[in-house]
Amino acid sequence: MKNYETMSEAVNDLNKRGYTYNFNLGDTHIKCAEEDLQLTPDEFEIDEVYRFEGMTDPGDENVVYAISAKHHPIKGQLVNAYGVYFDKASEELIAKLKVHH
Repeated sequence: MKNYETMSEAVNDLNKRGYTYNFNLGDTHIKCAEEDLQLTPDEFEIDEVYRFEGMTDPGDENVVYAISAKHHPIKGQLVNAYGVYFDKASEELIAKLKVHH
């Protein structure tokens, strides 16, 4: 895995390396709006994870996940503030994301 100074540096490099789709966190899945696709935890792999602390508050942490779909030719990114929105996600989805955190 690479070492990035900023979240934007990580996002830009992952884009260059083919992680071009944007994923969002759903209740039981991650969503790819560009392809109208929903992936459950067993349908995707987390290839890389990068964490970034906030400049003014180290408690403000963002996470960038590099994700590839198992049965679709799609690679993308899920950017999430650590802990935010996890309360709406299923236990299975949270477990998958936290293992790599």
